[in-house]
Amino acid sequence: MEKVQKMVSEKPVVIFSKNSCCMSHSIKTLFVDFGVNPTIYELDEINRGKEIEHALAQLGCSPTVPVVFIGGQLVGGANQVMSLHLNRSLIPMLKSVGALWV
Repeated sequence: MEKVQKMVSEKPVVIFSKNSCCMSHSIKTLFVDFGVNPTIYELDEINRGKEIEHALAQLGCSPTVPVVFIGGQLVGGANQVMSLHLNRSLIPMLKSVGALWV
């Protein structure tokens, strides 16, 4: 859990993902299309990916990918991110942490 906290505190937007997950792809595309440069950890490619996935599950993330942190705070998975986007809260969040300037 400490490792996850360290990883998410270093960058404004962090996405935990898997290459094989279509929802992960959709969320990554959404952020990139906004002009955000998120830090992306592909759990099926990195060392200790399973351990990180377990830590995300302990944080209450279900499913464990995609999981988005903005400003070091857990936002949640695809449903939460899309809800924020649809109610027009996502872009202000991104601006407040310096991930988006426009």
